[in-house]
Formats: sequence, structure tokens, C-alpha cells
Amino acid sequence: MPQIRLEHVTKRFEKFIAVDDLNMVIEDRDFITLLGPSGCGKTTTLRMIAGLETPTEGRITIGDKVVFDADKGINISPAKRDIGFLFQNYALWPHMTVYQNIAFGLENLKWKKEDIKVRVQEMLEMLKIEEFVQRYPAELSGGQQQRVAIARTLAPKPQVLFMDEPLSNLDAKLRSEMRTELKRLHSDSNSTFVYVTHDQLEAMTLATKVCLINKGVLQQYEPPLTVYKRPQNLFVADFVGNPTMNFIPAKLEKKGKGFDVEFLGVKAHFKPNEAFDATDKDVILGIRPEFFTITDSGKIHALAYSTLPAGMETTVKVMLNGELISSVVFGAIDYKVDQSINCDIIGNQVCVFDKESTNLIGQGSLEVQ
Repeated sequence: MPQIRLEHVTKRFEKFIAVDDLNMVIEDRDFITLLGPSGCGKTTTLRMIAGLETPTEGRITIGDKVVFDADKGINISPAKRDIGFLFQNYALWPHMTVYQNIAFGLENLKWKKEDIKVRVQEMLEMLKIEEFVQRYPAELSGGQQQRVAIARTLAPKPQVLFMDEPLSNLDAKLRSEMRTELKRLHSDSNSTFVYVTHDQLEAMTLATKVCLINKGVLQQYEPPLTVYKRPQNLFVADFVGNPTMNFIPAKLEKKGKGFDVEFLGVKAHFKPNEAFDATDKDVILGIRPEFFTITDSGKIHALAYSTLPAGMETTVKVMLNGELISSVVFGAIDYKVDQSINCDIIGNQVCVFDKESTNLIGQGSLEVQ
């Protein structure tokens, strides 16, 4: 399986820049999710790698083959890039059975009939759709159609499988089931997957690496837990995580190896994991809801504004000096409206963002005074 390399790839539509100077490397057998809000450039990026869209500038390499180079005038057609593309609407032939749909691409590639039969059977077993082999698409559920579309795409053994929001037409339960199947399929097929989604849960649960894009600019490209635990800027921190990270304006004052900090009437000492310089600096504190805990021994006195129990966990909106803070508590609890509660901030993953640049400048722990 090949490595995919994008170097200074830019795509302009007249004056609009859809993708701006994108540099990234997709390693062999990676499962990459291109994540971001609508119109951010993620689908355009996918289509440029696949050859369905022509970049304005830059160079794209798949394995040892340059498939696009703006300076040298190279632009290899999609058919010669050895890739598979799974569309949002599945694009199954309605007049063909499941077997015929899966075999269609292999017949076009002039495979022998016996080889086609063997490969189709492998796909039927891998996707667990053997019992539907003689059915037509209209006789299948959305999830079953999705499996047939994946089987058809994987049948020719493409080096890379591209997927553009393939689960968006399914209901929530089926999407969850198909996420499980896709992750297992990635392991079984030994292929490289590149997957477009605006759903951060999909991106986090499926990917080996998340490529987060905003307005055509790459924001962060790292494993999902790194993106979650150490977001590089406020946009990433806000986009990834549900409930979203709490952002609290504060001011740091250098004190020994750490900083005194005051926010929303609370005084605390911030101990950084690694030294950074932010003397008397206006900052934004980023605190994940699971680290803003409710505990009888907490030194932060607040009110329960709203409680949202969901069984396994409960989201509590906490009113602290006129500002709402999200807290996630394990288990089912229910506080009365405006009930007095005590809170604390735990762990060493409190983020400090520069107020002007919005970039992450450090992480550490907060000890409330």
C-alpha cells in the first residue's frame, strides 16, 4: 500500500480559496478523517487526491507515482490512480442484483469469470451480505445498500479507499453500527482509508489521524486523542468534544515556577506541565467538562443552572458568577434549579490559549485557593 503526499496544494475557484497551501502525508494503511464545518475544503481535498478535481497549485504523489504536478503539467486520470471512491448516495445500479453490482467493476477490468466469482464471494463474506446476493438495491435497507457499495468499491483491490460522508443518510443507530464495521473492515482489508465527515464523533472514533480544516487551512493533523487532549488553537478545541470545552477569560501573573490566575471571581494557582512565558498576559483558559467536577469538598461555590441526565453520564450546566460552565458527571444525578453546589478543577490538561492569536501556549493544572 502506498504513502500519499500533498505538497503546497491549493485550489481556487476564481477569487475564492477552497484549499490553501495544504501539506500533509497519509501513511500506508492509515485511516484518515478529513474533518471540519461545511464549506471548509475537506471534500475538495478528497476530490483532488482522487483526481476528480484539479488543484490550482501544488503536487500530489501516491506511492512512487506523481499523479499531479502543477509546475510540470502532470495530471493522471482517476482511473489510473488505483483508488476506490464511495459516494454519499451509494450509486448502486438499480437494475442489477447485489452480485452484479459487486462484479460490475471487475468485469470492466476484464477479470476472468472464475476470479470474479471468487472475489465477489470474498466481499460478500467480509461485509456479511451473503444472504442478499440475488436481491436488488430497492429490496435492501440503507445499511445493507451501504455494505454493497463498500463491497463493490473494495472488490478491485484499490490501493486507497476514499469515502465522502458515506453514513450521512443512515439513522443514528445504523450509523453507530456501520462505524464499528468500517473500523473492523479497515483492519481486515489492509487498505488506506481517507474519509470525509463533519461529524466529530465519527472522526474521533474511526481515525488513526484527524485532519481538521477550517476555511481551507489545515488546523491540526494528529491522532484523535492528541487533537482532543492538546488542541492547537481555540477553533480545534471548540470543534472537537461534546459538550464543548469551557472557555474562560483570565489573566496570568508570574509566581515562582507557575502563575497566579483569576477568573470569574475565583483565585487559583496554575502549574504548567512545561515552562512558558506569559507574564501578566490576558489568556483564555480551556477546561474540558469532565475536568470541571462537582464535589462536596470543592472550593468553587456555584449554582446548578440546569441538569441533563442521560443515564451513563449527566451534563450539568453550572452558573458561576454570571457565566455558564459545563460539567460532565459519571452516572445519573439530578440537581434542583439554583441548588448550591461545590466544584473543583482536576487533572493537568487545563489549556491556556493566547487571547490574540488564539493558539495554545501551554497546559497544566489549576489549584483553587
